[in-house]
Amino acid sequence: MTGFDQDIELDAYSHSHGLGISGNGRGSRQRSIAEGSSFGGVSSSSPAKSFADASPGFSRARSKSIVGGGGSGARGGLQGTMSRFFDSFRRGDGTINDNIDLDDDNNTSSHGYSSHSISRNHGGMRYYDLRPGISRTNTPSSLLARELKGRHLQMIAIGGSIGTGLFVASGKSLSDGGPASVLIAYVVIGVMLFCTIQALGELAVIFPVAGSFSAFSTRFLDPSWGFAMGWNYALQWIVVLPLEVLAGAMTIGYWNKELHRSIFVTMFLIVIFIINLFGAKGYGEAEFIFAIIKVIAVVGFILLGIVINIGGTPTEGYIGGKYWTNPGAFHNGFKGLCSVFVSAAFAFAGTELVGLAAAETANPRKSLPTAIKQVFWRISLFYIVSMTLVGLLVPYNEPRLLSAKNVADASASPFVIAIEAAGATVLPSIMNGVILISVISVGNSAVYGSSRTLAALAELGQAPSILGYVDRRGRPVVAILITMFVGLLAYLADVPSQRNIFDWLLAISGLASVFTWASTCLAHIRLRKAWAYNNRSVQDIAFCAQGGVIGSWIGFFLNLLVLVLQIWVAIDPIDAEDKEMTARERVSSFFLSCLAIPVVLVFTICHKLYYKTRVVRIEDMDVDTGRRDFGRLGIIKAQEKDERMSWPRWKRVYRFMC
Repeated sequence: MTGFDQDIELDAYSHSHGLGISGNGRGSRQRSIAEGSSFGGVSSSSPAKSFADASPGFSRARSKSIVGGGGSGARGGLQGTMSRFFDSFRRGDGTINDNIDLDDDNNTSSHGYSSHSISRNHGGMRYYDLRPGISRTNTPSSLLARELKGRHLQMIAIGGSIGTGLFVASGKSLSDGGPASVLIAYVVIGVMLFCTIQALGELAVIFPVAGSFSAFSTRFLDPSWGFAMGWNYALQWIVVLPLEVLAGAMTIGYWNKELHRSIFVTMFLIVIFIINLFGAKGYGEAEFIFAIIKVIAVVGFILLGIVINIGGTPTEGYIGGKYWTNPGAFHNGFKGLCSVFVSAAFAFAGTELVGLAAAETANPRKSLPTAIKQVFWRISLFYIVSMTLVGLLVPYNEPRLLSAKNVADASASPFVIAIEAAGATVLPSIMNGVILISVISVGNSAVYGSSRTLAALAELGQAPSILGYVDRRGRPVVAILITMFVGLLAYLADVPSQRNIFDWLLAISGLASVFTWASTCLAHIRLRKAWAYNNRSVQDIAFCAQGGVIGSWIGFFLNLLVLVLQIWVAIDPIDAEDKEMTARERVSSFFLSCLAIPVVLVFTICHKLYYKTRVVRIEDMDVDTGRRDFGRLGIIKAQEKDERMSWPRWKRVYRFMC
């Protein structure tokens, strides 16, 4: 059923646009079929044509040697290998057609745009033309290779971006608010994220586009807001890279404090760069391995934590809930609870990467909904259960929680402290090794997330066009290099003022995710309104968010609640126990907590003043251009429904949840 469904999807897509599916060898095979007949009748020249016309993904580098005969691929030895390597960095050509006509019989597009210009001049007034950006980022003309598989998306959804936010920064949450505040905040943020990712899943299945967050906000909300959301999201991941690399270098200090951090900064940057040189498939395979390690580690910690809590170690004996009584369940009252929310949001950041990866997935209708459902288990298992155990095993007044040098200091990880308190000798080193792998994983995700977003912004005309350079392997090379260049800030690890530097970098990304999530929920609400306005049925949607529009409203208001609470805590922060904060310290604390707000406002206002944009009206929304055509969707869904009815009850429950 899966293979048949994918063939229908790819074949219908090729017919409707007259193009091959960009990204890999399977796309070229489908193109030769589409140019013959529906499911057969391939001409004798089809195989050669499918190799020659394949999009600039992984297969294109090989196609030159097969079709071209005496090209660089025909030369053997080191010279041929190096020639093919350097040739792969040439600009991808053969898939973008400036004069693509997107009109078709299936009504998958209502317009055909050929202009690359986003900025137009009408009567001496500059304005932003939304249509070319939509047509270019929402069609098969995208040069990004579709090489991610279902297993990649599932592991990215489960543990792809879990790093210092959970393993290290959660210690500050515990010390600020106490275990009860941590549990409440993580549950609320978990509900918010579940609703948000469901909305994102529906949007991404209908429009699996690169830079989905900026594209959805631009298309369904306001071009200026979409511009701000795109740059907000890109900056969030750009600054995360040096933070994670620094965390990795500091983690090494757990074993040997004498080693120079710059050595490991260099090593981590090289490893992350090499992984991203392998394109989307390299990112997917690396995250698949990293996520498996993190899943095993967290499950192992949960089991160990239960054993420690019930008295399975000779050092503590039975612990139970004594730390909820002494020193207490809450710390700093209601303000302490509010302060935990933004830390929890930072820990959850990256959950939405599964939606960004949809543009590089061969069959998003099959793989993306399954991956979206895995987010529930990620929220429940990784965050809520593990943080509940941390609150039971580590008191909020533990000195090591308060002695963290910065957010990247793994020595203040409550996970490591909990294991060390049990008297274990080897396990803390193992946990630090997992933290080390996690920070490399998140650094890898940072390069992936920022580079794809920057490339999409360039396609939308919202960033310099050079950032949209995609090579023959489907890699946004220039965007990757820009991100890696910012990663060099990690070399400031040994500078005396490095704590202030990284605090301000972290301030940029602190609330960035909240804006992204709120915009995603609102874009989904607006899409559903436009969908109904165009007399479309919900049955025509390949994947519907389990919470529907109500879930998106819940996610939207919870995001606003987190934003309001963070502003309040930033205005009136928690004072240190030994002294009251001065006015200068309060101002600095406010901007450290809320720097993302002025950044977003500046981007939005400047773009709006420059282009005179307006909120996109429901009647003007285009719900067709770039919509993924799934062929006989009604028949496929009916067949799947009949198949589900034959399953036993346990399997239906399992497949609903997973």
